[in-house]
Amino acid sequence: MNAECGLGHACQFCPQEQTCHRDKSRHNKALISARLEKIGQVLLVLSNKGGVGKSTVAANLAVGLAAQGQRVGLADADIHGPNQSRFFGLLETRSRPAPSGLTPGVFGGAGGAFPLRVGSLAFLLAEDSVPIVWRDAYKHDFLHHLIGSFDWGPLDTMVVDMPPGTGNELITLCDLLEGYNASAVLVSTPQAVAQMDSLKAARFCQERGLPILGAVENMAGVTCPQCGGEFHLFPDAGFGDALEALGIARLARIPLVPELALGSDTGVPVVAAQPDGAAAHAFRPLIRAAVEAARAAFQEGLAAEMSGLGMRALVDGLPVDIAGEAAALLVDEAARLSRLARADR
Repeated sequence: MNAECGLGHACQFCPQEQTCHRDKSRHNKALISARLEKIGQVLLVLSNKGGVGKSTVAANLAVGLAAQGQRVGLADADIHGPNQSRFFGLLETRSRPAPSGLTPGVFGGAGGAFPLRVGSLAFLLAEDSVPIVWRDAYKHDFLHHLIGSFDWGPLDTMVVDMPPGTGNELITLCDLLEGYNASAVLVSTPQAVAQMDSLKAARFCQERGLPILGAVENMAGVTCPQCGGEFHLFPDAGFGDALEALGIARLARIPLVPELALGSDTGVPVVAAQPDGAAAHAFRPLIRAAVEAARAAFQEGLAAEMSGLGMRALVDGLPVDIAGEAAALLVDEAARLSRLARADR
């Protein structure tokens, strides 16, 4: 919330906007900083190519992390195709301004301790059939609202479902996330024409300095329902070799199965609907990598805190004869956590 007015959403959603004389620009910037400071890591699920399954990967990754007990938010940044409302059965959800921010959609079917929070432009539209015909300035403003105005609360991980391309939306979010713990998950299908575009997103990340957690090969194979044999619907154009050349780990190979599409259409992603099925099993390495990245970031932050003011606060007030010993132990523990964090990366 903003310290001056106590509201957790941008001025555009406030009924007093026209008469309020506070610094609106400072208010809106402060909202974004306040939200991001309460988020452990941000994962941008992206590809320069459309139709490769970014939204499916983002939804199932978010559900898998929530099932692990994480506090998870899914930010739907696909302005022209905000589909996460359907993926989570939230078609009737509409966000309203509240003192703490815009109300997010809530999905409780992940099976974890915390419900998954979803923010989407779909929650601000009168109906799903409304097309979004916006120039970049409007997209820029909405992405600020998506991060700053929705009431995300404290999160371990925010998953961002990105639109295709390396243009305005991706540039805007990278600017907003500068200095925060953010990384990318690259998605592609195996054929050459998809790779030709998808790998441009990898180059964008490398040139921008955005770490890449790894890549997901979607629609990687088909299992025959009659004989159980596996075959490739799309020709493999050497996606694994291309990733290796770029120094990117292939974290998961997701099969092309009807259950994935059914889960998206019915509002329960397959990782929640069929957690023991083959499709859900294929997502596990990706989910595990995201959990390990979150743990490494937490350890590194804790180590930094312990070695600074936090450590001094811990030993302050202790008897002199044990304060020195306690400080030495904390320094050793901070160093250990820092080594663990670097090893996990």
